[in-house]
Amino acid sequence: MIVFDDINEINGNGPAVIALGNFDGVHLGHVELIRQAVEEADRLGVKSAVFTFSNHPRNMFSKRKVKSILYMDEKRQIIESMGIDYMFDVPFTEELMKTSPEDFVTEILVRKLKMMEAVCGFNYTFGYKAAGTYDYLKEMGDKLGFAVREVKPFKVNGRVVSSTLLRNLISRGRVDRCRSYMGRNYAATGTVVKGDQLGRTMGFPTCNLDIDASMVTPPAGSYITLCKVNDKYYHAVTNVGKKPTVGKYHKNIETHILDFSGDLYGQKIVVEFLKRIRGEKKFSGLEELEEQIKADCQTARDYFAKENM
Repeated sequence: MIVFDDINEINGNGPAVIALGNFDGVHLGHVELIRQAVEEADRLGVKSAVFTFSNHPRNMFSKRKVKSILYMDEKRQIIESMGIDYMFDVPFTEELMKTSPEDFVTEILVRKLKMMEAVCGFNYTFGYKAAGTYDYLKEMGDKLGFAVREVKPFKVNGRVVSSTLLRNLISRGRVDRCRSYMGRNYAATGTVVKGDQLGRTMGFPTCNLDIDASMVTPPAGSYITLCKVNDKYYHAVTNVGKKPTVGKYHKNIETHILDFSGDLYGQKIVVEFLKRIRGEKKFSGLEELEEQIKADCQTARDYFAKENM
């Protein structure tokens, strides 16, 4: 997959079927939309592409920032795995924000991207003040000679899958429900940094990840997780929080990998959240904290045995 991250670098790559959207969570609804674009491109014998923004458009004008579900490289990897040929992942700028729907279609989608067919969601909007809609895109397609395909709402258990739904589930700690809507577990990715090593002194060494304030994260508490290290998965228990028992800390993610030994400082790991065990609690001291960690680890072992994982 060839990625363009500057709109000025784009100058036509042959006719293409283009999937349009934010794709900020690449959930099952996004997957279906991209799948249809790839399938249609294969049928027509042309390239498939995704046009999206590297930052959330709403963050340009809203004080309440929309938190990301995926890092940019994760988003690109998932989309590439679906067989897309080109990804136009460009910043949403003030200039783009002020672009009229007509100019967005004629100057960007048609002239720059050589779009011969658009695939978009039922609620896709574009252009200044989000005035462009599917109906307007269809009207422009009839006028300029490109086709438009609308993908209907994708539902799971009667609920429309959306990035907003996922953010709500994650922020409420309902990580056990994310897989149903994402097709994969919700995960936090990062490089292991040094902590206070208190867990090591209690016999529970942890991998520490700093929390990126721009990313949506689960509420404080203890979670059953899988930890991916060098493409290998391990059973784990993860604590999200500020460690109120031992002092004042900023919110971070600490993962204890069950039955694992080794130094992971400086290595990139992926922590996949499976189920919340409990909320965060301030214990009377280290002895009570240690007993709770033991109980959390046993809860995780029982879970993995029951799920045959």
